[in-house]
Amino acid sequence: MGNNMREMDVVGIRFEEPEYAPVLVLRERGGGRYVPIWIGAAEAAAISLQQQGVRPDRPLTHDLVATLLQTFSRQLEQVEIVGVSEGTFLAELVFDAGTRVSARPSDAVAVALRTSSPVLVSREVIEEVGISLSEGGEEEVEAFREFLDQVSPDDFLGEEGGPDEPGTSPS
Repeated sequence: MGNNMREMDVVGIRFEEPEYAPVLVLRERGGGRYVPIWIGAAEAAAISLQQQGVRPDRPLTHDLVATLLQTFSRQLEQVEIVGVSEGTFLAELVFDAGTRVSARPSDAVAVALRTSSPVLVSREVIEEVGISLSEGGEEEVEAFREFLDQVSPDDFLGEEGGPDEPGTSPS
């Protein structure tokens, strides 16, 4: 792991009111900063199910990816969230032998959870979008809930772009 990357814990999925938009919440390991990433409902469900230990009757896409890696004796070494461009987070799956594959952070985290792979975020991303909360258990959780109530995906956008469609304005 390079000095530029910080290991993160996957806190889980929270829902932003009033739209009930799913937000993937990552917490800096050994630090107090959080990185919120707005994601799609399907990916939110895939992450939540895995965290709760729920096994669907048939494998989800992320389960299939993990099975393929095992079947072909490949290892996902880590997931890296490497940047934010016009409100869209950029991630890479880092495999054995240094192979890198671009992915949406939500998909990358869903696969990382299924393969017990670490999730890392670049220092630049943490500096740009990370939220620092003081140590304090319940107070910390309440402060983060208040933050989610007051923030919207637009707060992370540049002049143009939306969380799903780079270069377009939300209608």
